[in-house]
Amino acid sequence: MSTVIVSHAITTTPDDLWYPHLKADLTADGRQVLVPALPDPNSPQPAAWAAGITGLTAAVEPAETVLVGHSLGGVNLLRVLQQHDTERRGAFAGVVLVATMAHEVGYDPLKEFFDGDFDWQRIRAAAGRVRILVAADDPVLVPEPFEHVRTFVTELGATAVVLPEGGHLPNWSPGALPEVTVPQVTALVREILAEAEAATIETS
Repeated sequence: MSTVIVSHAITTTPDDLWYPHLKADLTADGRQVLVPALPDPNSPQPAAWAAGITGLTAAVEPAETVLVGHSLGGVNLLRVLQQHDTERRGAFAGVVLVATMAHEVGYDPLKEFFDGDFDWQRIRAAAGRVRILVAADDPVLVPEPFEHVRTFVTELGATAVVLPEGGHLPNWSPGALPEVTVPQVTALVREILAEAEAATIETS
């Protein structure tokens, strides 16, 4: 059974925003979906947040696992991937980064997550297939969202989906959250898993 692990955003829990809807959609596909409650979401610490994910990735098969990160949760995944022992365990099936920052964005509570450069080569080797989902009007991804997208495409070989609007996905409009975000993220996860499963068949 394939696994999807979701790394949530700052100030949120697994029960917030679009995470429960995504879990329901992918669970209906027969996937195992894990959305851990990362510690102290209002004052997150990089080591503790990374441990919240690596504790789960240690128990799954990376080649059958997709990681999904939202906002700071996506940055958390970049650090997890940078630490991943790809030579011993192999790469993940893929990663979906939703409204994720490629660099510091001037928000003090996030600064520690950007201490030290990203080792893009190591992250790319661990990530497998990378998909990016952003909105063109995201106010968090300064100076503008396309700069962050460009970094992910250049450094990770990512494929990006850019929505014309949607803010920081979510746009803090609760009634619209599932309709705006979940179908897009679900489609990207399914796409990665289909590619990974096809590759497994070809090599078997």
